[in-house]
Amino acid sequence: MSPKSAGKALRERVPRSAHAGFTPPDGRPDALTAVEESNHGRLPHLTPIRVGRMSASPFAFLRGSAGLMAYDLAHTPVTGIGTQICGDAHAANFGLYADARGELVMDLNDFDETVHGPWEWDLKRLAVSLVLAGREAGVSEDGCREAAYDTAEAYRRTMRLLAKLPVLDAWNAIADEELVSHTNAHDMLGTLQKVAAKARNNTSGRFAAKSTEVVEDAPPSGAPGRRFVDAPPVLRRVPDAEAAAVAEALEGYLGTLPEDRLPLLARYAVQDVAFRVVGTGSVGTRSYVVLLQDHRGEPLILQVKEARASTLTPCLPTVGFKAPEPVHEGRRVVRGQKRMQVVSDILLGWTSVAGRPFQVRQFRNRKGSVDPAALTADQIDDYARMTGALLARAHAHGADPRLISGYCGKNEELDEATAAFAMTYADRTEADHAQLTAGIRDGRIPAETGV
Repeated sequence: MSPKSAGKALRERVPRSAHAGFTPPDGRPDALTAVEESNHGRLPHLTPIRVGRMSASPFAFLRGSAGLMAYDLAHTPVTGIGTQICGDAHAANFGLYADARGELVMDLNDFDETVHGPWEWDLKRLAVSLVLAGREAGVSEDGCREAAYDTAEAYRRTMRLLAKLPVLDAWNAIADEELVSHTNAHDMLGTLQKVAAKARNNTSGRFAAKSTEVVEDAPPSGAPGRRFVDAPPVLRRVPDAEAAAVAEALEGYLGTLPEDRLPLLARYAVQDVAFRVVGTGSVGTRSYVVLLQDHRGEPLILQVKEARASTLTPCLPTVGFKAPEPVHEGRRVVRGQKRMQVVSDILLGWTSVAGRPFQVRQFRNRKGSVDPAALTADQIDDYARMTGALLARAHAHGADPRLISGYCGKNEELDEATAAFAMTYADRTEADHAQLTAGIRDGRIPAETGV
């Protein structure tokens, strides 16, 4: 049986319309319990910031609750087709970043939760996030449903296109200059141009200029040294012993890089290390920025970010997927990212600090992102098609696109089901968010807002 026929045969066991339904499973943790459980192992003094950021809106709550949604998705139908999934494929986890030549590319850009799992989980999470972002932006309910529908349609159509192409062509298909025309996303052009212009200035040098100062006892010859400046609670200098441990961990990181990257990094020297709070779901994890300088004093900043076990891992056996073997979590993140992206950060690697796993990557590598909650109705519909297409391309790196395309088919049955699920689950997320904000008001869980 061909992969396409095998995918089509799966419709008998899991009709595409079955993806429309969602009923909260018995024993589902309430929002406060889920947030408190996800805070375990994080730095306690930072968890109120995480809770505060999650309380900002239902979309923000979704961004910080990948584990809760995975628990719910584990009680919904899956085809059994596995691929490398992002695990947190919400609409704000797509964006621009620079390739090795400094050219901007657009793709998924957050892989903390990546695992081998059901492709449907990423697609449904993306569709739900677009509904919530649309509601926050004031888009009508019909407009939000259309965005979710078009996410699935673009995913399905792109997967079908990839299934027809020669393998090598499919692997690199939909170059970024073709993305807008491929998805008919012309209303996004202006926004993308503004994001790209901002991204080009989002560099290590710009961050260093704002966040560091010249060391007073700089050497008499050569480039003057620099160090980070405290900007609590987001950025703070760390004790010498902690900074030394992070700097020493870079030696292990070098061993995870291709050999041709080593001469590049050998021309930089470590200047300083600071702790920096990042993200929404990541707040409370250990995350450092390391300032390096070349012989001219030009900075390169690396982010050394703690890699926790994916919150999806406990949910995978429920739907017949094997939980990943225990490995270095930084390695899991890096390998997953490289499997899904067409172009990845050339300095992407991993290491351990004080026995904890970390991923290492360039910081402010001309990164830019679209705020989906600030888009108009026409724009969010275009953005939905763009992200749906990018997700299909990423999934096609880990699974035969003919198999997924065979299941998705030519008609809109899966699109309709995905949109229906997204609207229902968006309502569930709004109720979860209301529980969290009520808990904050009642003093049951501490939160620090505006940070």
